Amino acid sequence: MAKDPKDKDGIERALIRDLAQLLNENGLTEIEIERDGLKLRIARQATAVQAAPSTLSTAPAARPSPSIGSTEQPAASAAADLGAHPGCVRSPMVGTAYRSPEPGSAPFVEIGARVSQGQTLLIIEAMKTMNHIPAPRSGTVSHVLFENGQPVEFNEPLVVIE
Repeated sequence: MAKDPKDKDGIERALIRDLAQLLNENGLTEIEIERDGLKLRIARQATAVQAAPSTLSTAPAARPSPSIGSTEQPAASAAADLGAHPGCVRSPMVGTAYRSPEPGSAPFVEIGARVSQGQTLLIIEAMKTMNHIPAPRSGTVSHVLFENGQPVEFNEPLVVIE
């Protein structure tokens, strides 16, 4: 007789394992799904960085628009082109991206900086939690595609490592 993949409470163990693996592979701190009336939330403890709430701005930084007749590409178009780069680091979540650990301090990385795999590139604040986004590989930062305090979407290109 085949063993039932569900435990005594009816929760699918394979689903839990898959979600935990997805959490680890994408560097997420939590994931929540609802299926067939079952609501499941998987979370892991993350390293949090506390900052004074009054000093953080959640408004996006103003970007200059190219003038008419200019050969300069809009930032969104440039980010889309670099999004296909094999060294592109994308946002694993929706939130607000910060280049430094606290206002007024030096950024985690600058263009031209050498980074090691696992080194923090930026922080994304999501639901009052500061999530450190690590470098997936070693290399040199060739592009930073976001402004400090800018809202970012899931899978949005953030940094390019050559």
